Amino acid sequence: MTGQRRIRLLLSDVDGTLVTGDKILTEEAKAACRALRQAGISLAIVSSRPPRGLRMLIEPLGLQEPIAGFNGGVFVNPDLSVIASHCLDGATARQAVTIMLAHGLDVWVYTEQEWLVRDRAAPRVAREEATLQFDATRVADFPDAVLAQAVKIVGVSDDLDRVAACEAATDRALGKRASATRSQAYFLDVTHPEANKGAVVVTLSKRLDIPPEEIATIGDMPNDVLMFHKSGVSIAMGNASDAVRAQAGLVTDSNENEGFAKAVRRFVLPLAAVRERAP
Repeated sequence: MTGQRRIRLLLSDVDGTLVTGDKILTEEAKAACRALRQAGISLAIVSSRPPRGLRMLIEPLGLQEPIAGFNGGVFVNPDLSVIASHCLDGATARQAVTIMLAHGLDVWVYTEQEWLVRDRAAPRVAREEATLQFDATRVADFPDAVLAQAVKIVGVSDDLDRVAACEAATDRALGKRASATRSQAYFLDVTHPEANKGAVVVTLSKRLDIPPEEIATIGDMPNDVLMFHKSGVSIAMGNASDAVRAQAGLVTDSNENEGFAKAVRRFVLPLAAVRERAP
């Protein structure tokens, strides 16, 4: 970060960044977002969550910019109307499901509007329902008609080594036909290749007419690294792994110790009034 840089947009991850481990949006975080608006810096959020699972943040944050759900698989307006979406190819989706099941992972399938699971009593489902504030729909299987509408497929396991092995196998098998990254250590997300957080930076840059170098990004997980590499200022949360922190230009405190608010005040707001050097 240099004294010459100017920031006009902050793109923030949600879980592990904007909210605490208990999914609480703190008063400090809300105040930091108000300070951004007052300084003329826009705020946008990107998350592996479906757009429906982000609606509780829209009013408290005063969001006015497009919201990127499913890591950019679906862009919506603040009223949740769909701007654009990227569905997986049906054959690619089927192959992802097959690989996940072969590695012993539970499988969830998300379409634009639905979250489908085979067992609502399976690990992580109840907690995710509480986080997203809507219920999963139980299905016996995932027919081709459903997979043709899949925006995100998630492999789930509390055996983190198994998730890591499945990530590597999925990446090898699907290659450029999909993006396979972990949004949490226990979640492997498979989305359309254009549905990744790096692509979200590019999309918002074009849509809002803000150069990437005037965008700051903040996050905590490996899937945030792609947006770090596309933005002018990148900030890793203190709760991020060493590998993720090493990919960011700056590091703030953890999400349990107001890391988002501290980053806004220490790293982002000072760049609001900086004007570009005259040619």
